Amino acid sequence: MSNQAPNEARVIPLRPATAPGPATGPAARPTGPAAPVADVPQRPRPALEPRQTPPAPRHREPLWRDLVGDVLRRERLAQERTLKDVADAARISMPYLSELERGRKEASSEVLAAAARALGLGLTDLLSLAQGELTRLAEVRPARRRTPSASRHDGMCLAA
Repeated sequence: MSNQAPNEARVIPLRPATAPGPATGPAARPTGPAAPVADVPQRPRPALEPRQTPPAPRHREPLWRDLVGDVLRRERLAQERTLKDVADAARISMPYLSELERGRKEASSEVLAAAARALGLGLTDLLSLAQGELTRLAEVRPARRRTPSASRHDGMCLAA
């Protein structure tokens, strides 16, 4: 049987109320019943800073693994093949091939060669397609601004 009223919960605070001061050791621990929640000193919560909007994303250089992954996926979809089919032919796991296509993993040259062969490509074909994609993206990227102090040279400059 309980002495509590039916709709009241018994609350035991995680940190019992202690007297202010740096008391440590076994003697500092309270030995009596836990103090009620109302007696526990509340620490002031730090004021939340307003959320700052992140700076506008700068146009970043594409990662090689993203480019290779895009080429692998594009070739696989062009052949209307499934991840499972290509992964089995390449003798790599389907989740790993998926992560390669999404640019989440850096693959070794052996794995890239196996994936390329499974798609009917050579490693040089795969890398050439990725290089072409990199070239295309570099042409689309906006030119960097020149600083006023930078001089412009239309040819080669040699210094002796």
